[in-house]
Amino acid sequence: MDREQDFGYPKAKGTYKINFANESKYLFEIIIDTLKRANKQYNVIIPWYIMTSNENNKETVSFLEKHDYFGYPKEYVYIFEQGKLPLLDENGKLLIGKNGNIKEASNGNGGIFNSMLKKGAISDMDKRGIEWLFIGSVDNILQKHVDVLLLGLTASRGNNIGTRTVLKRSPQEKVGVLCRQNKRVRVIEYTELPDDIAKITDENGELVFGESHIMCNLFNINAVKRASTKELEYHIAFKKSNYLDKYGNLVEPKKENVYKFEKFIFDSFKLFDDIAILRGKREEDFAPVKNKTGEDSPETAKKLYENYWKKRKNMV
Repeated sequence: MDREQDFGYPKAKGTYKINFANESKYLFEIIIDTLKRANKQYNVIIPWYIMTSNENNKETVSFLEKHDYFGYPKEYVYIFEQGKLPLLDENGKLLIGKNGNIKEASNGNGGIFNSMLKKGAISDMDKRGIEWLFIGSVDNILQKHVDVLLLGLTASRGNNIGTRTVLKRSPQEKVGVLCRQNKRVRVIEYTELPDDIAKITDENGELVFGESHIMCNLFNINAVKRASTKELEYHIAFKKSNYLDKYGNLVEPKKENVYKFEKFIFDSFKLFDDIAILRGKREEDFAPVKNKTGEDSPETAKKLYENYWKKRKNMV
């Protein structure tokens, strides 16, 4: 969710359009298609909660309004903003943005719990009687936003959290991986896993640290409430960001120049004794749009998506 710089798309990610063989669809539209299918199958209307940033909130609302929410009932869509934290330069000093204010950035996807509490989303869930919440990313176009298999597994095990994974493509793939630390499940982000450790294999030749966290997470409402009152740890990312110098001139850096502090949703896992883990298949569960070209690009995601639905059609 936080790799927009690699992708190079300046607008809200959900407004990005993918050109499939027979039609074009926005990322938001693909999510709505998934929800509509589930609504029809289970004879319900599933509420959709969207976390935006301060930078793209108005744009997101305007986009969905313009497209009439792609036919989804507006009263079942709840949009809220995530929190922000200041950026620091390499000397640990605050920066000034082009608006004249202290330069800030979104505090990572792990800020969702506290934001849901502050922005009234949890209160809205209580009013609707919601018991389980699926939290996923906007850019995985094969994501099962209504994951009944994961729900069944998690509930039957008596867990409050469940997550669907896929095996890493290679030791170098840029995904976090699941492991156990002090008997509790946690995720090591790829930037924090040493290369020599990432390459370790077991007796079957499978990566020891190969269970990818692909942002397919299921939370019981009580788990969400608990996480919303806790302060998750911060991770540091080195990013590139413009700023105003002491003379008021806008500086556009050519390389990374600021430190960003962000929380990750998977750090909530260690708040609980155990979580349910369901290993999925990459060709059925993971088609991310992260990079402009190459792996995990619109082209690779498009191919996975079209192959998946072609197989589903042939099975009917």
